[in-house]
Amino acid sequence: MNVRIDPTWHQALAREWDSPYFGNLTSFVRQSYAAGTVYPPAGRIFAAFDSCPFDKVKVVILGQDPYHEPGQANGLCFSVADGVPQPPSLVNIFKEIRSDLGVEPLPSGDLSRWASQGVLLLNSTLTVQAHRAGSHQGKGWEEFTDAAIAALSQQREGLVFMLWGSYAIRKGEHIDRSRHLVLTSPHPSPLSAYRGFFGNHHFSRANSYLASHGQTPIDWR
Repeated sequence: MNVRIDPTWHQALAREWDSPYFGNLTSFVRQSYAAGTVYPPAGRIFAAFDSCPFDKVKVVILGQDPYHEPGQANGLCFSVADGVPQPPSLVNIFKEIRSDLGVEPLPSGDLSRWASQGVLLLNSTLTVQAHRAGSHQGKGWEEFTDAAIAALSQQREGLVFMLWGSYAIRKGEHIDRSRHLVLTSPHPSPLSAYRGFFGNHHFSRANSYLASHGQTPIDWR
């Protein structure tokens, strides 16, 4: 697997590359792309890391696995390419931004504009077979992304982690709350958004925390 990842992340995750689980994961991913349709496009598997260097991260948003329908996944959690219809969870994220901040998000669902400001849009599993949600879970990606979260928790200070839904909350249970702000709520999915995602004020709370720690707030539009 041709690992294209920002050098700062390559160094932060140095212990992972030669580990047995990553070798097995590499073989599985290569075989999967060779055998059928897998998302995101292979060149964007590590897009979250490529677009947000380790030392520039301010906010981490955790997703579960990539969108599994054609044309959607672009390597950033909850994000879709410019011009692609916004999935329901992203629609609800933008609704909360409008309510929380009183601003109108840009019409594009491409969240690379957030990544360039220091928002790590990280799925727990970085690949998925077409039309089969969760199909690449349990193959090693979770261990890799756990290592990324642990590196941020241990080596950085004053980050904001947004954990939406029980899966993300469990994955972030070892984040050092004494060094970082951890925000939790139900998932923005239409099945759960009305149970507490709407009205969580995560975007304004994140910006207030960043400002109080001398960081430039995120333009969530």
